[in-house]
Amino acid sequence: MPDEEVRHSSDPRDIGWVRQNVPCQTACPAGTNVPAYIRLILEGRYGASYETNREANVLPGVLGRICSRPCEAACRHGWPGNGEPVAICHLKRAASDLKHAGHRITEQLFAPTGKRVAIVGAGPAGVAAAHDLSLLGHDVTLFEREERPGGMLAYGIPEFRLPRDVLAVELHNALRLGVQMRTGEAIGNGKGETRVSSLLKDFDAVLLTTGCMAAMPLPMRGDQGSLHRDVEYGLDFLVEYHRGERKRVGRRVAVVGAGFTALDCARVARRLGAEEVTIHIRTTEEYIPVTAEEMFEAKREGIRLKGLRTPAALVTDESGRMTGVEFVQNRLGGWRAGGRRQAIPIDGSEFVEPCDTLIIAIGQKTVNDFIDVKVEVGRDGNVLVSEDGMCSAAGLFAAGDFVRGPTMVVDAVGEGRRVSQCIDTWLMGKRRRTQAVRIEPVAGPQRERSFDFITRTHMPTLTLSDRIRDAKGEVELGLDEATAKEEAKRCYLCFLRYTIDVDRCIYCRACIEVAPRNCIKMINGVEIKPDGTYGSLAETKDWSKVAAIWIDNNECIRCGNCYRACPVKCISISRCELVDVEA
Repeated sequence: MPDEEVRHSSDPRDIGWVRQNVPCQTACPAGTNVPAYIRLILEGRYGASYETNREANVLPGVLGRICSRPCEAACRHGWPGNGEPVAICHLKRAASDLKHAGHRITEQLFAPTGKRVAIVGAGPAGVAAAHDLSLLGHDVTLFEREERPGGMLAYGIPEFRLPRDVLAVELHNALRLGVQMRTGEAIGNGKGETRVSSLLKDFDAVLLTTGCMAAMPLPMRGDQGSLHRDVEYGLDFLVEYHRGERKRVGRRVAVVGAGFTALDCARVARRLGAEEVTIHIRTTEEYIPVTAEEMFEAKREGIRLKGLRTPAALVTDESGRMTGVEFVQNRLGGWRAGGRRQAIPIDGSEFVEPCDTLIIAIGQKTVNDFIDVKVEVGRDGNVLVSEDGMCSAAGLFAAGDFVRGPTMVVDAVGEGRRVSQCIDTWLMGKRRRTQAVRIEPVAGPQRERSFDFITRTHMPTLTLSDRIRDAKGEVELGLDEATAKEEAKRCYLCFLRYTIDVDRCIYCRACIEVAPRNCIKMINGVEIKPDGTYGSLAETKDWSKVAAIWIDNNECIRCGNCYRACPVKCISISRCELVDVEA
């Protein structure tokens, strides 16, 4: 289409349409344009697909491997009656894997501003913020206490899930535009450490993205002031392992926890030689916040999961060595905030599970005692920030897990990008970038009805024997080109908006007759919400009251049947995408 036919809209109805009708993008904390990058894969344009990803999530090759996939839970293809969600995450990785080795990254740069920003913590939130702030023309210095950047990407997630060469390349690409990386330099109050107050004097703005680096203690009977020699915290276990320290586990390992850290600890323990590895959780498997595929692979590696139990005490022998853990049996109770179930202990139900090593992975919390300036904190100890991400100290911002508590990597990336816009606005005295809907006419349907019946592709994996032999070998092997294209066909391309011109429509019902779903409706009105977005449709079956034939894009699967059937060609298709534009 000619450029003049492309327009940008800030109309709340258009912005609201995209947020309602592209559920995968709305669910993504980084706002990734999912339909666009999947369509580019189908066209064989892998480099362009990778770039579309990078515009939002900065680290596509990383997130294509370890993302928690909130987009897939929202995917319209996974709604009742539609089948399984599209393998959005695997396709993100496919774009990264299949792009040409000589692919050049292109990015829009702002002129240098002369403003200096210090970022403390080179985890996903800090890296995302550093990337965006450098694009906006600021001089960015990134401080990291460890010897390598990446935060939990480098020191928490095992290599068999995230190869370090992939991580290194993507970190380099994110920080290559003038970000000064100072590793091995701690920010704090200790001897030889740099103070936050000093950073506030030397830089125009300071951003804290240090994450949650303190393990949550496990309440049990007896003295918990110090850990038993056979007990480790999961966070420390993984960090020390990835620093290169020699780690040993017993023959029988018990892991307490229900998240990705617990799962990673169990799988690492298996690779360290443990013969029996068991994960113990308070509720049941369907309520734990890990992907079904990660749980499946852990089970394939011989890791057992036992639910409805809470650890109560350690069991030791005469020499003081741990021989087991005493648990209390639970039953499921009501729902807790956040969508999880309560675990209610049953009186008199104590029992012992034998084990030689106990790994506690029930969560992490933030540490803020390294800040030497006064800031307001909440009851949970997290630093309080305003809507623009600033702490109570002027010029001091905070974001990511350090503010919100433990979340997923994609959440941290999204937070880093959001706060970077806030910092830029504060530094420059005005907002320089904003969101609009890019609307481009489309010549015709871009998918076929037959694509709806393609079954979801499953990721090929490393054999079990090879996993144990090579503890760092990547388990998921990636999709080849043909498989990636076949999976890409499944996407409904929800960013396509089908519209009926009511002035040209002759009310022949041809579109209604060929629609495979109840997506084309007779209406006598459309609700307009207070914010200007469209609300519910007022349907009618009475022809005398029909004001329009309307396509309900919430039900539409973009098959194009209506477009092809219309005798007067009153149905148009447009591609609607949220994009960043200069304010």
